[in-house]
Amino acid sequence: MDEKLIKDYSSPGRKGYSLPPLDVPEKDLNAGLGNYLREEPLALPEVSEVDVVRHYTALSEMNYGVDSGIYPLGSCTMKYNPKRNEDLARIPELTQLHPYQKDDQLQGSLEILHDLKNYLAEVSGMDAVTLQPASGSHGEFVGLMIIRKYFEDQGDLRKKVIVPDSAHGTNPASAAMAGFDVIEIKSNERGMVDPAALREAMNEEVAALMLTNPSTLGIFEKDILEIADIVHEKGGLLYYDGANMNAVMGYVRPGDMNFDVLHFNLHKTFSTPHGGGGPGSGPVGVKEFLAPYLPYPVLSKSEDKYFWDYAKEKSIGKVHSFYGNYAVMLRAWAYMVTVGGPGLKKTTENAVINANYLKTKLKETFELPYGEDSLHEFVLSGSKQKKEGVSTLNIAKRLLDYDQYAPTIYFPLVVKEALMIEPTETENIETLDRFIETMLNIAREINEDPEMVKNSPHTTVVRRLDESQAAREPDLCW
Repeated sequence: MDEKLIKDYSSPGRKGYSLPPLDVPEKDLNAGLGNYLREEPLALPEVSEVDVVRHYTALSEMNYGVDSGIYPLGSCTMKYNPKRNEDLARIPELTQLHPYQKDDQLQGSLEILHDLKNYLAEVSGMDAVTLQPASGSHGEFVGLMIIRKYFEDQGDLRKKVIVPDSAHGTNPASAAMAGFDVIEIKSNERGMVDPAALREAMNEEVAALMLTNPSTLGIFEKDILEIADIVHEKGGLLYYDGANMNAVMGYVRPGDMNFDVLHFNLHKTFSTPHGGGGPGSGPVGVKEFLAPYLPYPVLSKSEDKYFWDYAKEKSIGKVHSFYGNYAVMLRAWAYMVTVGGPGLKKTTENAVINANYLKTKLKETFELPYGEDSLHEFVLSGSKQKKEGVSTLNIAKRLLDYDQYAPTIYFPLVVKEALMIEPTETENIETLDRFIETMLNIAREINEDPEMVKNSPHTTVVRRLDESQAAREPDLCW
C-alpha cells in the first residue's frame, strides 16, 4: 500500500546482474568510429534483482483485474479468460509470423482464421464474415460503411440511422462518423423499442436501425420480428450490436431475427483479453446480398488452399493495416473449438442464471426500474440511496474498499442512478454471494453512516480523485 518508487531502492554499486570475467579482446568503441559512449552514465537506479522483482510484484498487487476478482461491468462481459487460450496464442509457430509472408507459408494460420469466420457465421446466422475490424466500435463503423455503400450502389442516398435511447454510446457516434444523421427513439414502459415510435420515425430516408438484443437493460426485444418488418418494409436494414451475444449463443441467432449486419466483440463474448485500450477484435457479419461490400482482402479457399482475395470491385476497401488483430482471433478460436457448440449454449445458460440470481437478491434493497425478465445483465437504480445523499458513484467507490470492482454506473441513461450489473458465466456462487453481501452491507452503511460512504474509498492506494480535473488536466509524468 505504501510501495516506494524504484529509485528509492537505489544504493551505489548495487546490481541486478553478474558477468563472468572478460575472456575476449576488449575493444575501444570510440576508436575510429566517432564518439559512441556517453560522457556521463544514465541516472538509472542501482538495484538488485530481488529489489526489481519485489517492487513490480508489489505494484501489480495494487491493480485490479479479472484474475483478481469479479468484474461485473454491464454490456462489457469482462469474463475470466482461460489460460489455455493464452498458451495457444504464444506457440512460436503462430507468433513468429509476418503478414508479408506468402500465403503458401501461412496455410495453418489461414485455416484457423477461415474456420473462425465460419464458426462466427454459424453462431450468428450470417452468410459472410470479415475479421478485419479491430474493436467493437470499429466493427460498427465498418458495418455502417457497408450499409452506406450498399445504398449508394442502389442509387438510394439514405442519410439517417435510428438508434434507441438505451443504445450503447458508440452506436450514434459510429453512425455520425459514417456520415449519417442520428434519429433517437424512446423506449416504452417495458424498456424495449416501442414499435409505434419506430413506425413513426421510419421512412425511405432511413438507412438502418441499430439495435442491441438483448438491450442494454438486459431485456430481450420480444417484438423483434415486428421491428424487423417495420424497417424492411421501408427498404431499411437492421444492424445488430453484438456486445450482448453472451446472452443468446446457442438459443437464437441474429440472422434468424432478420438482422442484415452485425458486429461481434471477440473480446467480450469469446473470452479474449479486454480493456486497457485493447487489443480487441470486432468482426462483421452480413447477409449474402451485402457480402460484395465487405472489406478486402477477403480470406477465401480454393480446393485445399487458403488465400487473400483482393478482387472485390464493390468492397468498401481496407479497414485495417493488415488482416485484423491476429492474436485475439487465435484466442477466440481456441475458446470456440474447446467448448464447442454445446459449451457456447451452456455459457449462455450460466450467464443468464448468474444475472438473475443477483437481481433476485438485490432488487428489494435497490430499485428495479424495469420488471421485465432479464437475460445476462440487469439494471438497478440507486435512487433510494440518493435520497439519503449517497450517489451511485459513492456506492461504486465504496465497493473498492471491499476489494471488488464496481458495475457500470450512470448507464444506460434511461435509468437514473443506474447500476448496470453483468456477472458473466465464469463466476461461481461463492463469488456472487460475496458481491451480494457487499452490496447489502453498503446499503446498511448508507442508512447508518452516509458520510462515511460518501468519502469512500478509504483503503485504496489512491484515495478520492477529482475526476473532472483528472480528465481536463491529466498528469502523465512523475
